[in-house]
Amino acid sequence: MAKVKITDLTLRDAHQSLLATRMRTRDMLPILEQLDSVGFYSLEVWGGATFDSCIRYLNEDPWERIRSIKRGLENTPTQMLLRGQNLVGYKHYPDDIVEKFVVLAAKNGVDIFRIFDAMNDLRNMELSIRVAKREGAHVQGAISYTTSPVHTLDTFAEMAVKLEELECDSICIKDMAGIITPKDAYDLIKRLKKTVSIPIDLHSHCTSGMALMSYQAACDAGVDILDCVFSPLSQGTSFPPVESVVAALRGTGCDTGLDLEALTEITPYFTEIRKKYASLLNPVSERVDVNVLRYQIPGGMLSNLMSQLKEQGALDKFEEVLKETPKVRKDMGYPPLVTPTSQVVGTQAVMNVLTGERYKVIPNEVKEYVKGMYGRIPGEIDEDLKKKILGDDEPITVRPADLLEPQLTFFAKEAETMGLMKSEEDLLTYAIFPAIAVKFLRGEIEEEKLEAKPEPSALSDSAVPTEFLVEIDGDEFEVKVVPTGFVELGGEHKKKRPRAGVEGAIASSMQGIILKISVREGDELSEGDVVAVIEAMKMENEIVAPYSGTVEEIFVSEGDTVSAGDIIMIVK
Repeated sequence: MAKVKITDLTLRDAHQSLLATRMRTRDMLPILEQLDSVGFYSLEVWGGATFDSCIRYLNEDPWERIRSIKRGLENTPTQMLLRGQNLVGYKHYPDDIVEKFVVLAAKNGVDIFRIFDAMNDLRNMELSIRVAKREGAHVQGAISYTTSPVHTLDTFAEMAVKLEELECDSICIKDMAGIITPKDAYDLIKRLKKTVSIPIDLHSHCTSGMALMSYQAACDAGVDILDCVFSPLSQGTSFPPVESVVAALRGTGCDTGLDLEALTEITPYFTEIRKKYASLLNPVSERVDVNVLRYQIPGGMLSNLMSQLKEQGALDKFEEVLKETPKVRKDMGYPPLVTPTSQVVGTQAVMNVLTGERYKVIPNEVKEYVKGMYGRIPGEIDEDLKKKILGDDEPITVRPADLLEPQLTFFAKEAETMGLMKSEEDLLTYAIFPAIAVKFLRGEIEEEKLEAKPEPSALSDSAVPTEFLVEIDGDEFEVKVVPTGFVELGGEHKKKRPRAGVEGAIASSMQGIILKISVREGDELSEGDVVAVIEAMKMENEIVAPYSGTVEEIFVSEGDTVSAGDIIMIVK
């Protein structure tokens, strides 16, 4: 049996899984020479959420990151995770942006493109695969692994055949939730080895605790590549430790050929990295969670759900949301739960629980999903539910990107007018994340501090605490105090916003940011008209008029943050 190769993901998916994607480039560069000497098949160092995190939190140019890493490696190929037509974002981008991004990624130092689609819709992968191949890169087509009545060995084998027909150089089984069992890993890899002739890579998170056993089964079935990370950033929602895997396979037919001593010399470096970023470690992400086997919720999604509920002051609803999520997934036709579909399903589950009525509030992204704008839905959606979500709209049948007009020229003119574009790479940054990129490219993003923010020691105009830890009879309680009436902060008077008991009041059902006010005072409304759009839990949600009337008074402006129950306007 051929030796098994190892792809190391420490510099990309390990810190994305455990450290909120916050590892800085300057903490990656010093260890590159040693990593390069190990003999890894590849180092995954770019893509996924790292691009977004660089410009949103770290004030780093992601393009400079890949260039710097590439310069530090002489022997080992660099690898990135690309979300097909979504690139490194959360929506479909037009073909001209996708093509230009892949060209520049290859030019800046990406050797291997791991390309996947959340829906396993090959139409969303074809363009990026074709362009990457044209640029001379190795393309690894990825299958988003999941289990459901509509996902079988046959469907995965059919997808693998099509990926090989698209001239992919290898195939990755992307088990983002860490749910693949040893038996299923063995059966699937055996089937794929008989079906296609290109190498097979198994990528499995440790969330359920089964990954190491599944890796052994994969080796027995003839897997070619395994994804690992260094032990200080392994386990939990991350990956199996590379040192353990190399040691376990030594002397077997699947011996990796890697030097265990060379690996253990690198381990202390990442031990120090873990200490440096310890404030970002989430206990939920560090431990085995068997709930993933029941709910198929990946670790990143799990911590995100907790964060969303905490934002809404509804952490006590966590168990309800866990139980609601697979119901929503079934309703939605069993999509694999990976970015961005995990966010779509998870947020709808939260909405269903918080409002107390299923599908009372439907985020725009859920409407887009049901319409087919994310790709071909794996299963069926109940016709009544489809009607409730879409109204009179009809689902599309074409490739979603076919409906998108080219935008690169438009963004180039905008960026040039604003003085943002110093390079082609800057243009792509702006085209993919226009809202964040403006501040980043103008140098207005401050690097997020690693240290925990100190609690204010005294009341002042700029620091008024509203959350307290109260101890009663030895028990501690977190208490949030919500100011009412007029509040004076830094000398500015805020308009009094009523909270309840006002006739004609339209309230926000959740905490979030007001993105758009669709009406003005004096406007006549009909029941069901959209009065505002609120961004909550990274989704856009419409607030509609529950009855007809006249807008008497508006209490919020675009950009304001509101809490659940806040009155945003009065309609009489």
